[in-house]
Formats: sequence, structure tokens, C-alpha cells
Amino acid sequence: MARQRTNNNGHSRRKPATTPEERELQLADSAYDLAEEQMLAGTASSQVITHFLKVGSSRERLEQERMRHEMELMEVKKEQLEGQKRVEALYGEALEAMRSYSGLGNGVIDGEAIEG
Repeated sequence: MARQRTNNNGHSRRKPATTPEERELQLADSAYDLAEEQMLAGTASSQVITHFLKVGSSRERLEQERMRHEMELMEVKKEQLEGQKRVEALYGEALEAMRSYSGLGNGVIDGEAIEG
């Protein structure tokens, strides 16, 4: 976790982000902190309140879970495709080995030229 320093206002300062992703996370953290302060002080806008009501709803949690499952499914499909490519390569190698065992190699089978 980033080292934090406290400035004169009592707010903590983090060390500078080294990547755009870290910067985005820092800004999001700051936005959440500000929204929390506004809500506790009773000065939050209706948009801020509505945003957090939506984020905290059961529908949003279900949507997030659905998206996680979709990502897992895509990963499984990707792995299956990679496995299928490996099987096809193994079949090709096995066929080539059988040809070489039969003495035909990269020659001719049933009058047709074999490319290898």
C-alpha cells in the first residue's frame, strides 16, 4: 500500500502514482473520501446520494456478480480454444509420425502429394 503523509489540513497525502492505473485508483479513493465527508456533513448533492444508493443496491451486486461470471466464462472458453489448438497440433504430429512409420514420409499417399 502507498505510504501516506499528513499535510497541514489533516488530510493524508499518498506518494505519487507511478502508473496511470495507480493514479486512477488514487483519484477514485479521493472522490470516495470527499463523498463520505459530504454525506456525513449533510452537504452531499442528490447525484452523490443517488450514486451510492445505486452502488449499494442488491441489483447492482447481482449485476457485478453476473459480470464476474461472464469474465470467468470467457476465460474458460479461451482455455478450451487453446486446448483445441494443442489437440489439433498433436493430431497433425501423430499423422506425420504414422506416415513416416509406413515409409511414406512427406511423399505420396494414394497418388496425392503430401505437403509437410
